[in-house]
Amino acid sequence: MPNSNDPLLQPFRLKHLTLKNRVMSTSHEPAYSDNGLPKERYQLYHEEKAKGGIGLTMFGGGTLVAPDTPAAYGNLYAGDDQIVPHFRELARRVHTHGAATMCQITHLGRRTSNYTGHWLPVIAPSAVREPAHRAFPKAMEDWDIKRIVAAYGAAAARCRDGDLDGIEVFANGHLLDSFWTPAVNRRTDAYGGSLENRMRFSIEVLEEIRRQVGDDYIVGIRMMFDEALDGGLQFDEGMRIGEILVSTGMIDFFNVNRGHCATSVGLANIIPNMGTPQAPHLAFAGEVRRHFDLPVMHAARINDVATARYAVKEGLLDLVSMTRAHIADPHIVAKIMRGEEDQIRPCVGMGYCIDRIYGEGEALCAHNPATGREAALPHVIRKNRQPSRRVVIVGAGPAGLEAARVCASRGHTITLLEASNTHGGQLNLASKVQRRKEILGITDWLFDQCQRLGVEIRFDCLAEQKTVTDLSPDIVLIATGGLPHAGYLKEGADLAVSSWDILSGAVPISKNVLFFDDNGQHAGASCAEFLAQSGCTLEYLSPEMLIAPDIGGTNHPAYLKSLYGNDVTITLNQRLTGITREDDGFSATIYNEYTDQSNQRRVDQVVSDNGTLPVDDLYFDLKPGSINLGEVDQSALLAGSTQNQINNPEGGYQLFRVGDVVTSRNIHSAIYDALRLCVAF
Repeated sequence: MPNSNDPLLQPFRLKHLTLKNRVMSTSHEPAYSDNGLPKERYQLYHEEKAKGGIGLTMFGGGTLVAPDTPAAYGNLYAGDDQIVPHFRELARRVHTHGAATMCQITHLGRRTSNYTGHWLPVIAPSAVREPAHRAFPKAMEDWDIKRIVAAYGAAAARCRDGDLDGIEVFANGHLLDSFWTPAVNRRTDAYGGSLENRMRFSIEVLEEIRRQVGDDYIVGIRMMFDEALDGGLQFDEGMRIGEILVSTGMIDFFNVNRGHCATSVGLANIIPNMGTPQAPHLAFAGEVRRHFDLPVMHAARINDVATARYAVKEGLLDLVSMTRAHIADPHIVAKIMRGEEDQIRPCVGMGYCIDRIYGEGEALCAHNPATGREAALPHVIRKNRQPSRRVVIVGAGPAGLEAARVCASRGHTITLLEASNTHGGQLNLASKVQRRKEILGITDWLFDQCQRLGVEIRFDCLAEQKTVTDLSPDIVLIATGGLPHAGYLKEGADLAVSSWDILSGAVPISKNVLFFDDNGQHAGASCAEFLAQSGCTLEYLSPEMLIAPDIGGTNHPAYLKSLYGNDVTITLNQRLTGITREDDGFSATIYNEYTDQSNQRRVDQVVSDNGTLPVDDLYFDLKPGSINLGEVDQSALLAGSTQNQINNPEGGYQLFRVGDVVTSRNIHSAIYDALRLCVAF
């Protein structure tokens, strides 16, 4: 049983509001909005965290207040009254489970695009371009200032009318702190120059907010106290800004950030991923907490309960935010309360969630496909009321382990066959890059769950057709993954070494290496980093316009730091088309489709990553004896209903395949395949 004295489970008084514990998630934007509104998908996502015991779930990471701040990453829009009913419904859902909820409001300033939304000019204190979003902003006029001040107040009033427990004003890389920082504010009028002048706009915004919502409503601010930027706001001045804000009596809490988000590197430092220390800014937040007599909250890679507990116990924070940790497992608090801390699904820091917001327009967890899909997929798998069935699963990678976990949770009898002597599949290779070792947390958690649920696991079992059929299965799931595919070269594909050969150590690394990445995901970039760190002379070759385009913005900087730091030659927009032997090395043919010319590169070794081809022999061997002949009823799959396809009435079992044994895809796809298929068994 949990300790009733657990610091994380103690209530906390925030102004008039009593939070039932110290665990929260900060405002973020999963991009689940529907035309700027938090409709059912958005609401269910936050309700799930409330069901899971969280004390406070903030939302609306950058809820916009005015029409000239167009959405940059699926933002909500509180610039008119149509959002109020949706606020009320979200609040009702969250409050039903005893949690509180607040909205973050902002004006993005220069951190958006001139070429979207209403196509109004992006505004900022001065005409200083933000590198990340690349808009050239208009320097705000006096009438711009007046209308934006009014817009903040009106948006705050809508939050109050929407039954929300409070608001957070965002001032980190957006319009508000653009006035504070010397890096952006070059004004010479009453809003520039001295710190008093640079704070004037913020004070006017807060005064208008208080005029609209009253003194009894909770209003906090999320701000950086140090931009960590040459020429930007430094710590001493940031603390002075905090003192001025406190002295006004208009704010009720600080949400502490450190760093800037004007560049990809800056954003990656604010939102650190795997390979960085846990809670890298926690000590910094603690300094702020010791300085001010005001509640302090903070989020930045606080992934695990031990770190969160330490932060509260040692007085570094009043409220600890485990935002991405709740994307991986929204039931963290409930599991702590039940004494099941060891069953919390870990956030491994892949950054898949935030990178998808910018890339594909929605946050998804690398290994919890139910997040963001609460209307269709459960976070807690319920036991099937129907008779138990015998399920045989082949392959103990992410797809096979998830299939085993879900089927066992449904009450079925599971035998899991794995050809190697351990679980994990391709993730064992991905973890060979030291910086990415945390990725094993995905399959380690799944394996632990399978053991807890009584799954029979047979290692060193190279399953054949008879191996499977001798077990008299009702359902067979093939999750045997794939093997490296060298690509369709004009000649010499057999002369290329695969990324798997390199990462596993099966083939030694030569002195002068050409690496061809025709995958564009972590697999290729990780191998390139591994090669670079070996000390070889390396050329990274890709037909893409940038390195690994399917890797998002918070992950790119770490790869680039490693490649550039090891003097890797990076060649883009060109393709490997052939390899021939030459003396004691190889000649690689490299084609540029823009010039329609080829050139030769003399190297000691060619390494390639072109995804995988399915290891599907067993699937096709078993297919003729199956009831469904391997067919998936996609309508039933998408509806979450049972697979009842009968193509061979004489068959002895249903047969399905999941993960890379279907085609080369990523971790999320594999686990999602398994969950949505097996949850209906």
